[in-house]
Amino acid sequence: MGNLRVGVVGVGYLGKFHAQKYRHMPDVTLVGVVDPDAQQGLNVATDNQTTFYPAHPALFGKVDAVSIAAPTPAHFSIAKDFLEQGVDVLIEKPITTLLRDADELIQIADSRDLIIQVGHLERFNPAVVALEGKIDQPRFIESHRLSVYQGRCTDVSVVLDLMIHDIDLILNLVGSTLKTVHAAGIAVISENIDIANARLEFVNGAVANVTASRISAKNERKLRLFQKDAYISIDFANHSITRVYPDLDQVAGIIPGMKIEELRFDKGDALREELTAFVAAVRHRRQPLVSGRMGRDALAAALSIMDQIQETSQHMVC
Repeated sequence: MGNLRVGVVGVGYLGKFHAQKYRHMPDVTLVGVVDPDAQQGLNVATDNQTTFYPAHPALFGKVDAVSIAAPTPAHFSIAKDFLEQGVDVLIEKPITTLLRDADELIQIADSRDLIIQVGHLERFNPAVVALEGKIDQPRFIESHRLSVYQGRCTDVSVVLDLMIHDIDLILNLVGSTLKTVHAAGIAVISENIDIANARLEFVNGAVANVTASRISAKNERKLRLFQKDAYISIDFANHSITRVYPDLDQVAGIIPGMKIEELRFDKGDALREELTAFVAAVRHRRQPLVSGRMGRDALAAALSIMDQIQETSQHMVC
């Protein structure tokens, strides 16, 4: 197989990094980039020695796979166009804004044996990767994803912008069907929800308390989980894990009989790992780590949270 031909649609803040990573991958040819902002598109194309196209159909017949980093409301139509052209797609999170659109994309991909990978980047965080083999039926999970205001991605709720990262991780860690959602949130500086909290209850009895804000005074990305034999805290920003677990030989320390283990990891390059995994999935025709269905399940949970927030807000007004 020769070089894999790829393109990037949407080369704003995030998409330009997709282009950079592809540009330097072995056995990959960055065929072109697309953006409605011609100057931005030309700048990224020039920086990465590729071609700028003003509209995504110009890539039809020229690429084997494509990253879609356009604004969320455009994900569905762009991804559908490429899938119908037989092109594998990586879609930045969330997969779409509507559940029926995600279902349609998955149906098209399945009918044509095509690949959809969803860009839930935290799955490739070194601290998350290191959790493999350490998680065993967590019973309670608490996550905080707080960000200072940056003015980006306010076209969607903070639930679809930030919280969905943790929703995807929690669904993957718990491995059970979501049963009940209780949520609240408010719009503070944008027209969409800027801060939200949700309590997720699962069929197997696990519970997760999830908070996300894009108007915080500090940046924080942490997840804490409790299971029968351990407490585990993950700091995504600092790429570290703290694990507390039984050890009868541990007679001293903060908690007698419990050992505290702190692990730190090199920062790495999660986006490069994500795109490398996508390229490998395309080459070897295998399911990606974050499939279209996983992206769809995360979206379903996020939309349930948003519905609950809307219902709660209506009751408050009444």
